[in-house]
Amino acid sequence: MSEDNKSTPPKLRPPQASPSTKPASINSSGVSKPPASVSGTEGSKPPTNASGAVTPKPAAAINSLGYTRADYKGLPSTLCTGCGHDSITNQIIGALYQSDISPYDIVKLSGIGCSSKTPAYFLNQAHGFNSIHGRMAPVSLGVHLAKSQLKLIGVSGDGDTASIGLGGFVHMIRRNIPIVYIIANNGVYGLTKGQFSATADLNHKTKTGEANAFSSIDTCRMALDLGCGFVARGFSGDMKQMVALLSAALRYNGTAVIDVISPCVTFANHDGSTKSYDYAKEHLSAYQEVEFLPHSEIQKVDYPEGEIKEIMWPDGSQLLLKKATSDLSQFNDPDASIKALREAENAGQILTGLFMCKQNLEPLQKRKNYVDDLSLLSDEDVRIPKDRFKSFISQFS
Repeated sequence: MSEDNKSTPPKLRPPQASPSTKPASINSSGVSKPPASVSGTEGSKPPTNASGAVTPKPAAAINSLGYTRADYKGLPSTLCTGCGHDSITNQIIGALYQSDISPYDIVKLSGIGCSSKTPAYFLNQAHGFNSIHGRMAPVSLGVHLAKSQLKLIGVSGDGDTASIGLGGFVHMIRRNIPIVYIIANNGVYGLTKGQFSATADLNHKTKTGEANAFSSIDTCRMALDLGCGFVARGFSGDMKQMVALLSAALRYNGTAVIDVISPCVTFANHDGSTKSYDYAKEHLSAYQEVEFLPHSEIQKVDYPEGEIKEIMWPDGSQLLLKKATSDLSQFNDPDASIKALREAENAGQILTGLFMCKQNLEPLQKRKNYVDDLSLLSDEDVRIPKDRFKSFISQFS
C-alpha cells in the first residue's frame, strides 16, 4: 500500500492496455507500426461533417475534481460473462464518479472468493489490500487506525462474510469502523464449484437438484440487531437503486453495510435457485424507492406530505426515500425493519431498500479518543526502550 495520499493529483497513470488490444504489427524492416485504428491511415476513416472536415471527438465529461468516469475504472474483469459482481463494479464506479471522490483517497479491501476479485476492476489509482479468507473486516480496522483520513470500500462475499468471516463482521459493526462494506450475495461458493454458502435459503437447490437443508443467515437482520447505523439491500440488476445507496453510504461516517443480491450465472442461475436473475426479478419488493441528489443537482421541489422523506448529508446532498411498501418512518427503526425483513422472507420475497440510516452514531476514532494515526508514530514511539526490555526479560531468567 502506498503511503502517499494526494487529494488533488495533477496526473493520472496512463490506462493499461486491455488484453483484447490488438498487438502492433511489424513491417518489412522489422519496425513496429500501430494498429490501423490508432494510426488513422488504414481501416475506417474518421467521421466528417458536410464540408468534409474531420469532426472533432467530443471531450469526455468530467466531475468537479477533473476526473472522467474512465479514471475510476480498473483492470478488465475475468469473471464469467453476465456475473452480477461486474454490475456491482460498474455501480461502484458510477457512485464514486458522481460523488467527486478522489481515487487517491480510497482504500479497496477484500477477502477471498469471486467477489473479492472485484476491487481489481475499479479504481486503478487507489490503494488496495486483498486479505485472506474472511479477514477483510479485521484488516480494515488496522488500515483505519493507520490512516484514518482514507475512505475504505470493502467488497466481500456471502461465504467470506457469513461463514469464516462472521466474527470479524460482527465486531467491525460493534466498533463502527468507517467503511462501506458490500456483500456480493449469490448464496454459493462460486470459486469452488457452487457449494451452498451460509446465505443460501432453505430448500434452495443446486444445479444437480440437491436441496439446502439449513436455514439462511440474513446479514441485514444481523447488522440491524447489532446496532449498525447504515444497513441496506440492493439488487445488482438495479443500477439506479444501487448507485443511490452507494452514494449515501460513501458519505456515511461509520460502518455502512449493503447486502447485494448478485446472481452467479454459472452455479445459481437455474430453476430452484432463490438467487437467480429470474427469481430475483419475480420476487423483489421495495421497502421504499431511493434517489440520491448530489449537492450540485438539488432543486427545490414540493412533495405531497408523507410521500417523500429527505435525508440531508453534511455536504448538502440529499437521499430521497419515496413511499413504497413501508411507512417512511420505519427506515430508522431497527425493530420495524427486522420485522419487515422477516415477513418478506416468510412470504418468499426479497426486500430491498434502506433499512437504517442513523447519522449520530460516534465512529471508532471518537469513541476511543485516538489522537494520532499509527502511520505517524516514530520508531521511538513504537519500540520499547532497551533498558526496559532487558529488565522485562530478566524476570524470566
